[in-house]
Amino acid sequence: MPHSPSFEHLCFVSSDTPEAQDAKARLVAEYGHVEAEDADTIVALGGDGLMLQTLHRFINTDKPIYGLNCGSVGFLMNEFRVEGLRERLADTVVTALHPLAMEARTVLGDTHLAHAFNEVSMMRQTYQAAKLRISIDDKVRLDEMSCDGVLVATPAGSTAYNLSAHGPILPIHVPLLAVTPISAFRPRGWRGAVIPDRCSIVIDVLEHEKRPVSVAADHQEVRDVLRVAIKADVRQRSLILFDRNHGWEERVLTEQFRT
Repeated sequence: MPHSPSFEHLCFVSSDTPEAQDAKARLVAEYGHVEAEDADTIVALGGDGLMLQTLHRFINTDKPIYGLNCGSVGFLMNEFRVEGLRERLADTVVTALHPLAMEARTVLGDTHLAHAFNEVSMMRQTYQAAKLRISIDDKVRLDEMSCDGVLVATPAGSTAYNLSAHGPILPIHVPLLAVTPISAFRPRGWRGAVIPDRCSIVIDVLEHEKRPVSVAADHQEVRDVLRVAIKADVRQRSLILFDRNHGWEERVLTEQFRT
């Protein structure tokens, strides 16, 4: 996907950590800084959490976002260096990320809408295991699952919480979603599913009074949910930049062969 060849006007955003703040000061002194609306490119300094916030902030603006890792986790980030930033930007690969759209209905009858670039995750709120029913395209596929929770991950999010829950890693350009259980007690043999991203997913909470459940779309949480509907939203997108010699495909391969 082509992107602007001009990287003259840069906007730097950072997390609140001392490391990221110091990195921002050094980069601003070297390359200058403009406000986001005047920038050709957004440079995000921090970890994956900061990148997720930035992807949400600049959704549908078509401003490419280039992450430099100044945090503890940086799968979505590039290696931090002050030198040669504009040259690196000119040799990046741009990827469009489409989020999940979540609609959550609570026990009070409220409806909450949110987007998630990584995952939508449902978790038990108390010591009691959650009981969930999973439907795909209006057909029940799992009548009842006792578990700590379940998550639906995009390819971008498949290397995050999904991987920690032993879900599959998905290449960034495949039109698939991972549905991954979190500490499933019954059925013990179910390890999750990989489904086309055109499918709609509905997860119902069973015995909600005894077994309350919350849901989180990236960093936005809703508690005491009854039903959560999830679907890929291809109408929305944010643009992320990776160094050409360490792009998404290379990161995914490296992660899969990590020992």
